[in-house]
Amino acid sequence: MAKRTGPTNPNTQKIIKKLKKQSNEKGVKIWKDIAKRLEKPKRIHPAVNVSKLEKYLNKGDTAIIPGKLLGDGKITKPVTVSAKKISKTAKAKIEKAGGKYIPYDEIITKNPKGSKIKIME
Repeated sequence: MAKRTGPTNPNTQKIIKKLKKQSNEKGVKIWKDIAKRLEKPKRIHPAVNVSKLEKYLNKGDTAIIPGKLLGDGKITKPVTVSAKKISKTAKAKIEKAGGKYIPYDEIITKNPKGSKIKIME
């Protein structure tokens, strides 16, 4: 049986390290949870469509996706989203609805306690 090595992408490794560090420093469990999800194989990472954000988020909510955000469906609410990857159409739809996309690095800096963030899968 092969030894599990974890992600090989240097950017993903850097994000995981930063999430774990933030979790240990601030005692916030959400960052450790996201780091553990990102350490899993890429085939397990969720692909979330914009329509799911429309269904489960309210106006002004913040969501983090430990996978890829895809542009299928529509969104009418202004929400803040952070994802490992995002498609161009998903980003355009979120911005058109008045929302914004924030990379992991920024969301960790802007919200170090991880308060009021929903994990979408």
